[in-house]
Amino acid sequence: MSEEHKKQLEQQLWNIANTLRGKMNADEFRDYILGFIFYKYLSEKMDIFASSILKEDKISYKSIDENSEDGKEYLEAIREEALEALGYYLKPSELFSEVTKKGNSDKGGDTFILEEIQKILNNIQLSTMGTESEEDFDNLFEDMDLNNSKLGKTPTQRNELISKVLFHLDQIDFKLEETELDVLGDAYEYLIGQFASGAGKKAGEFYTPQQVSKLLAKIVTTGKSKLKTVYDPTCGSGSLLLRVAREVKDQVGDFYGQELNRTTYNLARMNMILHGVHFRKFDIKQEDTLEHPQHMGQEFEAIVANPPFSSKWSANPILSTDERFAPYGRLAPSSKADFAFVQHMIYHLAENGTMAIVLPHGVLFRGGAEGHIRKFLIETRNYLDAVIGLPGNLFYGTSIPTAILVFKKCRETPESILFIDASNDFEKIKTQNYLQDEHIQKIYDTFKARTEIEKYSRNVSLEEIKENDYNLNIPRYVDTFESEEDIDINSIAGDLSSLEKEMSVVDKKVAGFCAELEIPKPF
Repeated sequence: MSEEHKKQLEQQLWNIANTLRGKMNADEFRDYILGFIFYKYLSEKMDIFASSILKEDKISYKSIDENSEDGKEYLEAIREEALEALGYYLKPSELFSEVTKKGNSDKGGDTFILEEIQKILNNIQLSTMGTESEEDFDNLFEDMDLNNSKLGKTPTQRNELISKVLFHLDQIDFKLEETELDVLGDAYEYLIGQFASGAGKKAGEFYTPQQVSKLLAKIVTTGKSKLKTVYDPTCGSGSLLLRVAREVKDQVGDFYGQELNRTTYNLARMNMILHGVHFRKFDIKQEDTLEHPQHMGQEFEAIVANPPFSSKWSANPILSTDERFAPYGRLAPSSKADFAFVQHMIYHLAENGTMAIVLPHGVLFRGGAEGHIRKFLIETRNYLDAVIGLPGNLFYGTSIPTAILVFKKCRETPESILFIDASNDFEKIKTQNYLQDEHIQKIYDTFKARTEIEKYSRNVSLEEIKENDYNLNIPRYVDTFESEEDIDINSIAGDLSSLEKEMSVVDKKVAGFCAELEIPKPF
């Protein structure tokens, strides 16, 4: 039943999202539809919470008269408890369903509501001022400009479109009272994925394909039934952090992340709250992770990342004394920040932790500073645990093949590094490659048991890697060469001779037919 409802909800939300499709690009209308879904979610949570408090008084939250003395007393008491429990507050008149009624003639209203909605979204943020949740709600709706001309040339047209979107969203039951289900969270993830598929290159800024997220999450949670902390230094929409939580039996203690893009940072915070992560349980920061790290001095039990591939960074010499980079004696080149992210993550990795990072294949063999850092990680620290080659064309916006590098500070098998070549295991759907569940399970089972499979995986000794000058190019260690069948030249020559005789007979027949018909021969 829940699976059926989830799929139905996903389709309903996507149909509503498509009412904005013709107005703007995927990455633009994404912010509006996800923002409105989030506003509806906050409203329903507020209504459920307040009504539970008012149950003994046998009144509903929406029935409170906000202007009466009794009503004001009720609201003040509820406000205090809501800020403590939920982290925000909405008055009855500010609830999604109440505003929707005003803006839709189908519900007995036909009011201009754009200014009211904008004010309510601001009020949600203002309600948190001076509280613990202030940072988590700060400017959360700043990307929802309801005066954007792309929503309509005139205010009336914009009001009509937004009212229509609200009306259709209001028809959907999010089933928030069924606390054991997370159908809305799943649907929200589905929408983010759909928007990513239409956003092209920009998708890489906020979304890791779900199948890759699942694999990373399974790797870093191996052998753990619960996690105290999980961290993603390039967290995008936060989906990868949330995926890690799904892979452990008990809930993750605390979520930590950092994201450079402001819009994506807002999306990550919404995603956390909408998935039921309490505001005290996540700490998402907005800044450049390499230049301005926000969690210095902290260690995390699980770390995952899909950083921008081979992006540029300052490589400012002053960073040579930064405790994240100083032990290596070299900084990653300014043209390629891949190893800078690795160094940053290693610094934050707890002694009992595991980190998994997706990187382009160049990190496996490039020389210079990257070769120096790679050698240090293997020879001096012995932190590299596994190298997993993935198929190309898995990620939106780029077709390059990638690899997952797994690091541990306390390795169970310190004498070898596991290499897995999973580059040929995928399913092609239209123009994109996908890892299916059986592909993910095969990689994970091989990683977990460190199984050696011919032409697929191998445990390589540190001595052999040293002999290869710390070059980690996967084909050096996992031979996937398939020999072709031997060709019998004499047999082929015999076949050609037979064919030539047959063709000669046919040519004579055709010549005879042409003579009878008194037409030229075709040869």
